[in-house]
Amino acid sequence: MSYSYNLERLDEVRDDVEYLLEMHWQEIAHWHDIKLAPDWATYERMAEAGLLRIYTVRTSTWRLVGYAVFFVRHNVHYSSSLQAVQDILFLLPAHRGAAVGAGLVQYAEDDLRQLGVQVVYHHVKHAFDFGPMLDRMGYERVEHVMAKRLD
Repeated sequence: MSYSYNLERLDEVRDDVEYLLEMHWQEIAHWHDIKLAPDWATYERMAEAGLLRIYTVRTSTWRLVGYAVFFVRHNVHYSSSLQAVQDILFLLPAHRGAAVGAGLVQYAEDDLRQLGVQVVYHHVKHAFDFGPMLDRMGYERVEHVMAKRLD
């Protein structure tokens, strides 16, 4: 199967992404009682401000099979450093294991590098640990995130 990697605008990809978001949430959500409800207005504002990058992987029939979404801005702690923080990354299970995910991450990196991004951060969920792939791509483990319910 052949794939294409693309940089797409939110308005171009939103309907296709919404189709996959539910599957993505089912796979990685830690607390399923907190319902998926994206704040599309905020995503739209970020896109309009040039702070949102959406990378997709599609089949030759233009079927969306994965995406990687990043927020790109100067870090508030290191204001001279343009950084990209991955918001979500998903690849349909049938397309995993054939370097498709690594190709998507590499495509995003290449574009982010052209923007002048200095550091890329990925959030890796325990439910879908793609950390070993990132290790092979030269990423380092720099942080561990902990969460606690307060309700």
